[in-house]
Amino acid sequence: MREWYTGDRPGDVPGNLPDPYYWWLCGAMFGSLIDYWYYTGDDQYNEIARQAMVHQIGQPKAFMPPNQTSTLGNDDQAFWGMTAMSAAENKLPDVEGEMSWLSLAIAVFNTQVPRWNPSTCGGGLNWQIFRFNQGFDYKNTISNGAFFNIAARLAKYTGNTTYADWAIQAYDWQLAVGLISPDYHFYDGTTERVNCTEVNHIQWTYNAGIHMSGVAAMWNLTTAAGDDVSCNPALHTIADD
Repeated sequence: MREWYTGDRPGDVPGNLPDPYYWWLCGAMFGSLIDYWYYTGDDQYNEIARQAMVHQIGQPKAFMPPNQTSTLGNDDQAFWGMTAMSAAENKLPDVEGEMSWLSLAIAVFNTQVPRWNPSTCGGGLNWQIFRFNQGFDYKNTISNGAFFNIAARLAKYTGNTTYADWAIQAYDWQLAVGLISPDYHFYDGTTERVNCTEVNHIQWTYNAGIHMSGVAAMWNLTTAAGDDVSCNPALHTIADD
């Protein structure tokens, strides 16, 4: 994987992979390398990860670089946000003079909350951030699931119940429109063109994975807090999952 990455070479762009690999894949790649360091103690990839994340912060400072505007989805941004969350959780040293990894994960959350769109389908995030991008009408599981993942992990990390409330709302909305089935199949998405009454039943493993991670964070949070789930309906769905 490291051999494919050229962003640290002179004249190349930190945080980008060569074609045909997408920007979000590079974010996911660095998240994997941060986890690799945490589990092995091998820090040889830490510096390129730190360099890439700082370079891709963008404006606003929430992983929204201008060179990605024409294709920037909520899911793309969230993959970098999840990587920043991993950096915070695993205690990757912050870069002096830059935003902390935790503050970057929070910034992604704070930019996505206002995009929650109750005007169609009763809520949910649209796939694309900007209306002029093709696919804006699609409300997909990876965008909403990644938002759930970040909210759940922020709730666990900070203890702030606002994040937990949003995690529950994002998860329950996906259940309500059928993106998550009662027996825990995770489907691709739906469209506001039909008010989310039809679901694309293609399944991707990353949709299941990000929800498993987020649910684990919520379970850990409620267990650590000593919550009796049977007496706390707001947490019942996620804790049961």
